[in-house]
Amino acid sequence: MAKQQTVVAAALGECVHVAGVTKFLRLAESAGWRTVFLGPAVPVERVLEVAAAEDAALVGVSYRLTPETGERLLAEFAEAADDLRTRGVRFAFGGTPPVAERAARIGFFERVFDGSQPPEEVTAYLRGSAVTVAEDAYPQTTVERIGWKAPYPLIRHHFGLPTMEATVDGIAEIADARVLDVISLGTDQDAQENFFRPERQDPRRTGAGGVPVRSADDYRALYAASRRGNYPLMRTYSGTDDFVRLAEMYVDTINIAWAAVPLFWFNAMDGRGPHDLEGSIRLHQELMGWYGSRAIPVELNEPHHWGMRDAPDVVFVVAAYLSALNARAFGVRDYIAQFMHNSPPGLSDAMDLAKMLACLRLIEPLAGEDFRIYRQTRVGLLSHPLDPESARGHLAAATYLQMALRPHIVHVVGHTEAHHAATADDVIAACKVARRAIENALDGAPDMLESARVQERAAELAEEARLALDAIRDLAAPGVEDPLTDPATLAGAVTSGILDAPQLRNNRFGRGQVVTRIDGRGACVSVDGDGRTLPEAARLAGIKLTY
Repeated sequence: MAKQQTVVAAALGECVHVAGVTKFLRLAESAGWRTVFLGPAVPVERVLEVAAAEDAALVGVSYRLTPETGERLLAEFAEAADDLRTRGVRFAFGGTPPVAERAARIGFFERVFDGSQPPEEVTAYLRGSAVTVAEDAYPQTTVERIGWKAPYPLIRHHFGLPTMEATVDGIAEIADARVLDVISLGTDQDAQENFFRPERQDPRRTGAGGVPVRSADDYRALYAASRRGNYPLMRTYSGTDDFVRLAEMYVDTINIAWAAVPLFWFNAMDGRGPHDLEGSIRLHQELMGWYGSRAIPVELNEPHHWGMRDAPDVVFVVAAYLSALNARAFGVRDYIAQFMHNSPPGLSDAMDLAKMLACLRLIEPLAGEDFRIYRQTRVGLLSHPLDPESARGHLAAATYLQMALRPHIVHVVGHTEAHHAATADDVIAACKVARRAIENALDGAPDMLESARVQERAAELAEEARLALDAIRDLAAPGVEDPLTDPATLAGAVTSGILDAPQLRNNRFGRGQVVTRIDGRGACVSVDGDGRTLPEAARLAGIKLTY
């Protein structure tokens, strides 16, 4: 077994500011180092004496006062420490940008940090030995990167501009900024539905909704642009037709980090694909199995599509359970459970958390050695205000709230979403806002899930969801082994109205009969014709009369 390496760190000279030093040492511990903290205002001689006595492999020093004074002190330190460096000891510096600039100019320190580097860049340095961090320092699979970056969650953001050239340039800029871990390519509708069917493509809508990729080489060019900075992972939509052919290409061209597969959506029901409801369910289940057999994680972007259509909270929770259950049943081993907050807009923070907690309580018993669940949270797609500064505030507050769920991945929805698709600069700015909220939460946020209001509503929702799941089971034809994974039964859950949303009115698959309101608690509930809250048992009883 290799000997654990030691890092010694201190604030040098008369500098008493040690917050950066202690943060550096926390990251070092997570990277496997033994750490020795010497404290504030440590003389040069003392640092070097302890470094020699502890057989340190790395010495970190910090100085955050006057740059001129710091430069003289660091020059003195470099001269005194030269013998240790000759013997193989590494030296790093951290301080304010003006002091860091002078430290770099001295040419003694292997790495200089000025506070602008994200935690994972520091971690990458601590886990490597090179002065410049290469691609192999950043894990290139989702599960490995989650473990590598913990306790910080991975940061994900959509990006796709109306031309290939602009998107390639933007990806390079985002990667160089080192602010996110996963670039989710936003492609236009023809790329999603008609990639392999050029005869169905319409040149007039090229670039509508995202980047117009039209060949495998286009995808390779987008991926190549990301091979810099912090080497972010890449993923994209699963498409709405030719699912497995697209999946094969994604694996080959962009090393797809994980797949997002719907259960009930992205078909003729929402106008985004050619397949009918039951047929698309079967195809989506097949796609889950394809990815699962190749150990590629799968996310079901399902519950929030109900929430975005004003469905009652209980339908959101039922959809979350059905998503996880189907993923497990069709061979997914690493499942990414998505929790989109603010869907529908108007939910109170307490009721939003309660809904997510109810989802977790239903899906966590499904987890096991062969089915691992990773939590991904995000701001509601429709929740950003138009004013950009207000939207920044919403993004920060919503991200802080999400951290109560201890997510493995935070999907940042840029603050410009209500106005325009995010540019590279918008993505970088939004990720910085979210990262600050995440760091603040990890520094000791209160446990908001312990709120009595949250716990009470979560229990209520979990119980109502079980009633709805039982009602779906009752739809199954004789001999169906598992109604909750049977495409015909699942389609029937929609056509019968058990799974329903107000925005499905006049839809040839959905009922659209449920009426919802945000109640006095800030929860989205079903109501009767007089506007009174309709308990789930009563709603289901009314549906059964119209089967």
